Amino acid sequence: MHNGTTVEVFFDYICPWCYLGAVRTERLRKEFGVELLMRVFPLHPDTPEEGMELSELFAGREEYIEAMQTKLLLVAATEGLPLTKRTRTYNSRRAQELGKWAESQGIGTMYHQAVYRAFFVEGRNIGLVEELAAIATSVGLPAAEARLVLETGSFSSVVDADWQRARELRITSVPTHVYEGKRLSGFGPYDDFVRLIGKE
Repeated sequence: MHNGTTVEVFFDYICPWCYLGAVRTERLRKEFGVELLMRVFPLHPDTPEEGMELSELFAGREEYIEAMQTKLLLVAATEGLPLTKRTRTYNSRRAQELGKWAESQGIGTMYHQAVYRAFFVEGRNIGLVEELAAIATSVGLPAAEARLVLETGSFSSVVDADWQRARELRITSVPTHVYEGKRLSGFGPYDDFVRLIGKE
């Protein structure tokens, strides 16, 4: 039941902490009936369609990549989430546009989870139209319509609006959760999320 509490969740599909953080926000939704207003964010918008190696994205920070992967795998195991060690990242813009369409069809959450799984567990290139059409099909959306959404850019302006909202709020990292002017960034203990909405 919706009680008027809305939390804006700024995220990107290629952000591992967003993938893990979805566990926290879903729990918040179930336990306190909050509405989650999902806002997409441009984490690495210049990533080419074919993707790029993490070693290139974080050039000169190889130790950081290794430490981060180790930490992520540990946290994912603790949370009971599947996660595969990866070496590449991909452009998430098309996935975001399709996500806005999926939300308009009432199955945004299912789609978000399917994209996270495709990227973080299966290592698929979520920048490709055909991969996204297959992901859409897996959650019950017609592949032909999914392709049309991407080819016509019919949800491009919705993504642009979210990116603009992030700029207006000066959000520079994800996940960031905003509630009544207060914000919580990153992946933290569940109690932090409860405190954010004043329910401690």
